[in-house]
Amino acid sequence: MTGEGRGANGGAGRRHRHDVIVVGAGHNGLVTACYLARAALDVLVLERNPYIGGAAVSRRLYDGFTYSNCSYVCSLLRTEIIRALELPRYGLQIIPYEGGCTLMRGGGHLALYDNHDALRREISRHSRRDAESYDRFVRDMLRHCRFIKPLLLREPPDPTSFRARDLKELLWLGRHFLRLGGSRLHDTLRFWTMSCADLLDEYFESEIVKAHMAGSSIIGTALGPRSPGTAYVLLHHYMGSIDGAVGAWGFARGGMGAITQALAASLAASGGTVRSDAPVEQILVKHGRAEGVVLAGGEEVRAPVVVSNLDVRRTFLETMDPRHLPGEFLEQVRRFKIRGSSGKLNIALDGLPRFPAIPQGAPCIRGDLHVTDTIDMLERAYDDWKEGRWSAAPYIDMLIPSQIDPTMAPHGKHYMSVFVQYCPYALADGPWTADKRRAFGDTVIETIAQHSPDFRDLILHAEIRTPQDIETEVGLTEGNIFQGELTFDQLLFNRPIPGYAQYRAPVPGMYMCGASTHPGGGVMGAPGANAARAILTDLKRTPPA
Repeated sequence: MTGEGRGANGGAGRRHRHDVIVVGAGHNGLVTACYLARAALDVLVLERNPYIGGAAVSRRLYDGFTYSNCSYVCSLLRTEIIRALELPRYGLQIIPYEGGCTLMRGGGHLALYDNHDALRREISRHSRRDAESYDRFVRDMLRHCRFIKPLLLREPPDPTSFRARDLKELLWLGRHFLRLGGSRLHDTLRFWTMSCADLLDEYFESEIVKAHMAGSSIIGTALGPRSPGTAYVLLHHYMGSIDGAVGAWGFARGGMGAITQALAASLAASGGTVRSDAPVEQILVKHGRAEGVVLAGGEEVRAPVVVSNLDVRRTFLETMDPRHLPGEFLEQVRRFKIRGSSGKLNIALDGLPRFPAIPQGAPCIRGDLHVTDTIDMLERAYDDWKEGRWSAAPYIDMLIPSQIDPTMAPHGKHYMSVFVQYCPYALADGPWTADKRRAFGDTVIETIAQHSPDFRDLILHAEIRTPQDIETEVGLTEGNIFQGELTFDQLLFNRPIPGYAQYRAPVPGMYMCGASTHPGGGVMGAPGANAARAILTDLKRTPPA
């Protein structure tokens, strides 16, 4: 989808005034645009790249292969949004994992299965006590999920405000906490601030079981498994669902770009427009209100409502004139933690690699494969990042989606997505260079090859992406996939800035809809839906259900 207004396909010609301009065609920006267009507003989405999707894209970068070249797995996308925007009608299909596996040095493994009895038997191979504890762990995590879920699609209150909407929401939030009861409330607040390692020690004794569970607590964050707050990061990844199955993960057929393509189609059906190759240079402010944007090249596009899908730093430090913003607000924006810690490899393979530790034909290979052994191994990988080095023994989350989705690779060949913790945005020994990028990629490939003897020989092409590459291409500051750390000081009414967690900027007519806002990152769509609700409320239009 390119062009602007109803003249994009040769109709009435370009229009330069709209009801709403959304800056950035990532998934949250598109979700906001869809809801606003369904409320009969004239919505234009401006995207700097020649393609849409932000981090949720599918790209053909090697002959016949489709890469999910940034985000790579689907679960967090809210069911309410999928249904409200009719995304399956526009081609979205989510295929659930069939399992997963964590590979150990020395040839051992821990397999994960959808079948509960099979999973208990597998865990009992490593610890019979842990097999019994696993049900208790799942029960407690689901309890935390049930508490968090109603908060995801609600606007956080400002606890210092006396506005009616904030008082009403504070009252609702207070009642929501009180329903937990005394002991559960204490447990919930403790959970949000504790480390993942401490949490898992309360349930499990086996190192491999704890290491497998801890992986989700460090993905995309500049923290180690022993850092306070990582228990919540674990929960953030745990609370996704597919067709009502809480905690389930899956592949978007056609790659993660299928999500944003479905959103774009839903937007077009409601009369909205996306214009690509249209980088926004500045957000216009006139007479104390947002009035539109200036594109690189000088073109002005006007609208009384401007919504930024960029992270909070890029929005207010790079795209707005600081004269229009309070000094204290700008200082808080500068302090907002956005630290790059993740790398990504996309690999085209000439066949399916062998992993001798995994029994032949086991369904666990068709899910996410991890390379780790112990909590200490993860913590040492984090230590390398703190010293400005990529991890010598990195945590790896790899998938081969072409086993389930044959559209992603030519017949007989396979595509592998490899997510890596940790990789620093800035190296201690100087800037990133092509040689350093290759060395980082070789470290990851060698780590995988230690568990797959034929892996190197099958590689046809490898795209290697550091946090700097992700920042340059996608526009995520430091390559941080959550647009800001998911720590307790940056959640709920503190995200992104205390007093401005309600999707509204200090400038009237200016809004935020990206993952820097509540409830945070992942391909979730909740920030976009919540921002749309705030905008429609201010415009006195019926908010989305």
